[in-house]
Amino acid sequence: MSQRINYNQQSGPAVQSLMGLEAYLKTTSLEKNLIHMVKIRVSQLNGCAFCVDMHHKEAKIDGEKELRLYHLTVWHESPLFENRERAALRWAELLTRIPHEGVSDEEFKKVREFFSEKEVSDLTMAIVSINAWNRLGVAFRSTPGAMDKLFGLDKAGLS
Repeated sequence: MSQRINYNQQSGPAVQSLMGLEAYLKTTSLEKNLIHMVKIRVSQLNGCAFCVDMHHKEAKIDGEKELRLYHLTVWHESPLFENRERAALRWAELLTRIPHEGVSDEEFKKVREFFSEKEVSDLTMAIVSINAWNRLGVAFRSTPGAMDKLFGLDKAGLS
């Protein structure tokens, strides 16, 4: 498959706005590897090969254990994730595939058990961000690995 449209060239100011959100997310108190796990899981759900590839490489560069990356698709059954991570992954899945009836108070309480209001807001911004990137990647068929050198992801040693 080849890329359909270079959305960065066609909608540069909008892409820069999304990059601003990414820059903000790096300043939050949320753990870097938690963000990676959420971005990978959402990208898996959305079928975005570019983002799955990119965020696996980022996670590896940031020291995430490979076995945990392998277990991410089965995190519900895996013993490798802490309760805080499980709450974040559950929240990410819920907001990626929003039920017809919306998000229940019970689900909100589950995520609030492990995250402050600020953290829930920032976690939600991370989920919003990766869902936006996924839609761009899927719509325009972004090529996995195409930006590795530019983003320094070749250092992951996975290409």
